[in-house]
Amino acid sequence: MAEDLQIIQGEKAEQYQSLIPQIKGLLEGEPDLVANLANVAAALKEQFGWFWVGFYLVKQEELVLGPFQGPVACTRIRKGRGVCGTSWAQATTLVVPDVEAFPGHIACSSLSKSEIVVPLMKDGVVAGVLDVDSELPDHFDTTDQQYLEEIVKLIVL
Repeated sequence: MAEDLQIIQGEKAEQYQSLIPQIKGLLEGEPDLVANLANVAAALKEQFGWFWVGFYLVKQEELVLGPFQGPVACTRIRKGRGVCGTSWAQATTLVVPDVEAFPGHIACSSLSKSEIVVPLMKDGVVAGVLDVDSELPDHFDTTDQQYLEEIVKLIVL
């Protein structure tokens, strides 16, 4: 597939519905995980303009920073720590409308106000997380959760 995205305006669900087939095209036939994570992060950032979009991968007992789009980020996160570490520990998506109110939030950037973290599963175990931050409070909702969960299932770990 060409490396150009067709960015559309409109309702959030419509944007995801347009983006998902394009992400499938980017991933199709590419076996390299880093390349695929990089393209997914870039596609999401380009379509939605979020503050930060990226992946953390489980390596031993930590989440280690993987491909991302946005300002520099925390490099390592322990299980159960912050939104990403909690998502990993609970093996569930977390939608956080106000990161300052989240117990143990790790402030990689003071500009981040809300966050969604979606676990990447392999054989029933969390192998990483997709982390998305917004500089706006209460930015993410069940629509984001639904479609981001669909997108991470496209990634072959």
